[in-house]
Amino acid sequence: MNERNTTAVLSPISEQAEETETSSQPASAPSTQGGHTKGAQGPQGPRVPEPAPEKKRPGRLADDKRIKIFCGSSNKPLAEEICKFVGVPLGETRLQRFSDGEVHFQLLENVRGADVFLVQPTCFPVDQHLVELLIMMDALKRASAGRITVVIPYYGYARQDRKDRPRVAITSKLVADLLTTAGANRALLVDLHAAQIQGFFNIPVDHLFASPVLVSYFRELDLPNLTVVSPDAGGVERARFFAKKLDVPLAIVDKRRTDINVTEVMNVIGDVQGRTCLILDDIIDTAGTLVKTVDALLAEGAEKVYACATHPVLSGPAVERIAASRLEQLIVTNTIPLREDALKVEKIKVLSIAGLLGRAIESIHMETSVSTLFN
Repeated sequence: MNERNTTAVLSPISEQAEETETSSQPASAPSTQGGHTKGAQGPQGPRVPEPAPEKKRPGRLADDKRIKIFCGSSNKPLAEEICKFVGVPLGETRLQRFSDGEVHFQLLENVRGADVFLVQPTCFPVDQHLVELLIMMDALKRASAGRITVVIPYYGYARQDRKDRPRVAITSKLVADLLTTAGANRALLVDLHAAQIQGFFNIPVDHLFASPVLVSYFRELDLPNLTVVSPDAGGVERARFFAKKLDVPLAIVDKRRTDINVTEVMNVIGDVQGRTCLILDDIIDTAGTLVKTVDALLAEGAEKVYACATHPVLSGPAVERIAASRLEQLIVTNTIPLREDALKVEKIKVLSIAGLLGRAIESIHMETSVSTLFN
């Protein structure tokens, strides 16, 4: 029997088993942070106390039958958090794969005329999750959904946004065209690698920033003698906004990229002597730039170095590099689910942006301003 409000991924399936019922999902594992289970007996210490219960927020859209929220397989926990925030159940679907890897997707509830939000970050494996998203949108369009908004917390292929060398593709424009052709009526994105990517879409785009969530965390942390650091020239505007919100100085690292995923740190611009530095970036991929920036700042006399980023891609040797680095703490958001080995690294902390996305979805559905979420 199908379990409501779930999206299952079964692999492989044969053509004859195309209509096989979706199996029930196992119970969710206890939430963890830094590799430790909340409320569990630690190996060298007492039981970790449970956090104080949060004050329940009534979902603003709980009684609205015109809105539907669905998700793919890339980040179902985030979609469930968003649904809980807005008070809308996660839509019922069947997502399976044939034995050769092809996606089979079916909506298991009526969406005719509905305002549909489809949550699917295009994270690793990027191509697989992108194709899933396109197929889900096609199904929604053919089922006569009234409006389809793609909610893409992490927009894959965003780093190729211009022709910086001969005979290369502009993949961020290509993906925007694919999404529009597949049926998207509007897009909700978070911390694009370059703001001009919004212009690649021929549909309305709401571009959110995770900075309100990150700024709130560091205000509470109240680090002494703090300086915000941009790891490259392209991130200066983002870092300046962050530094202004925290009312602290700004420094910049002059970085030269010698190849894909290969960078060479050149110079630190600004005074970091005796300061606590906070490196701010949008994406951490292999963490090569991050570790080199940490070393450069410490070499210039920084006391401690923290880092934060919206999208924890953390591919290749990233987790090992972060664990072995002199970084005090890395703060990321849950736009992308963390790898299993990253969950075991205590210096990596995850903050949720479900509330931010939930408020944006409420505003889009109710046709009210989203700009208040940019502050």
